[in-house]
Amino acid sequence: MPWYRRTYDWLERRLQLEGPIKDAVLHPVPKSTASWWYVFGSASAVLLVLQVVTGILLALVYSPSASHAWNILQMLNHQVPLGWFLRAMHGWGSNFMVAIVVIHMAQVFLFGAYKFPRELTWIIGVFLLLLTLGMAFTGQVLRFDQDAYWGLAIGASILGRVPWIGGQLVHLMLGGPIINGATLTRFFALHVFILPGTLLVLTGLHVWMVVKLGINEWPMPGRLVRRETYIQEYNELAHKDGLPFFPGAAWKDAYFAAAILLAVALCAAYFGPYGPTGTPDPTIINTVPKPDPPFLWIYTVLSYLPPEMETPFLLIVPPLAIAVLLGLPFVAGVGEKSWWRRPVAVFSVMFLAVCWASFTHLATYTPWSPKMNAWSGAPIPTAFLERRTPLERQGANVFQEKQCRNCHSIGGSGGLRGPALDDVATRLTEDQLIRQVLLGGGNMPAYGSTLSPPETTALVRFLNTLHPNYQPAASDASRAVAGQGGVPSASTVERGNGQHKTQ
Repeated sequence: MPWYRRTYDWLERRLQLEGPIKDAVLHPVPKSTASWWYVFGSASAVLLVLQVVTGILLALVYSPSASHAWNILQMLNHQVPLGWFLRAMHGWGSNFMVAIVVIHMAQVFLFGAYKFPRELTWIIGVFLLLLTLGMAFTGQVLRFDQDAYWGLAIGASILGRVPWIGGQLVHLMLGGPIINGATLTRFFALHVFILPGTLLVLTGLHVWMVVKLGINEWPMPGRLVRRETYIQEYNELAHKDGLPFFPGAAWKDAYFAAAILLAVALCAAYFGPYGPTGTPDPTIINTVPKPDPPFLWIYTVLSYLPPEMETPFLLIVPPLAIAVLLGLPFVAGVGEKSWWRRPVAVFSVMFLAVCWASFTHLATYTPWSPKMNAWSGAPIPTAFLERRTPLERQGANVFQEKQCRNCHSIGGSGGLRGPALDDVATRLTEDQLIRQVLLGGGNMPAYGSTLSPPETTALVRFLNTLHPNYQPAASDASRAVAGQGGVPSASTVERGNGQHKTQ
């Protein structure tokens, strides 16, 4: 007996894997499933393997450090042999994986494969889609360039809008109130360990259920799903008009998966890797960051939504869409499978596909919401500098030097990304201004790591003067109460010091 046969027998006696593997590979499936419509699930699994392999190779070089990540990616692009191609394979593999998983979900939906007894298979598939999107987003953050920084800032602002626990979620995601070194470490752990590990476990469970419950048969009009008889009818169909999965149906999966890998390699060789673009710096406002292709559609939607509609949209539409997907097999778990007799299902898929394609196309030239057309070099209007203290004028200099007017306008001049600041002191107290500058919020990034304490103090003092003459600046009522109780407030002390100096 050859040595390799003796080694195989030695392992088989101890592992006993031959039987389960043969059952999985040779299990009978309906002959109608040997179709090109059934190849997307296997292609998704092959792309997952590609992402794992290329991700491991990149992790050997990558350093999740805010001071080194950008330079390491530049080194991979320009100094390491074929480093750019490895990065490109990983980046384009991510885009292809998202696309194939979405197509697979649409095919499963149209074929009614979420119905009894495959409800849990569908639910796991929904979570696999969400994990795939999570992998794509965390991978973009690890580039840690301008696109990644601003995408992360907007992602944090979206998470911060969750009622009651938004602040805690932002702290959990960023490792603190602002984007710092801990942020990249957490996203590295998510992208390399947590999300892939969960994805692999759920993929294994998903494949196991497909093997045990069988591949969904071709949906024939009039062939209804009934809980009482479906399993018996399926088994009879698989044995009477079926064939072994390998090689009867598997060869098309293999050809399609090979074609997808070839397409990924061609895109990687022709288009190259994603980024990194400019170094991450919140003071560089004159930029138009864009997310990776899987998220371009939401970029467009937020660009066209009025500011007051962003929060309701983000808090209602995505959770509602996920709830609909998860609840679908419980609402429509039996009955007709054929898309010929399910016009609502066909229309839903076509409508969503047209909307997604249109929004993604618009994102190629849609400006960041809202439009930015300012130039920070224009001087601050003199009306905002008259009768100001030296500290407040110093704050005006900080406002000018840090290019705040690229996003905000005062006196009708400036950017439109953020709200006008002519009366900001009537909306926010001094403490709230400090928190907004340091920690950010909404679509504004945090500047706590780029402003020194004296600069922050001066800037906030200047902002606190921006209110109409007839309307006083906002104040904290609790401080006034504390001052009446014998504990002087900060503003009371300041006014007292000012009167003393005048006298």
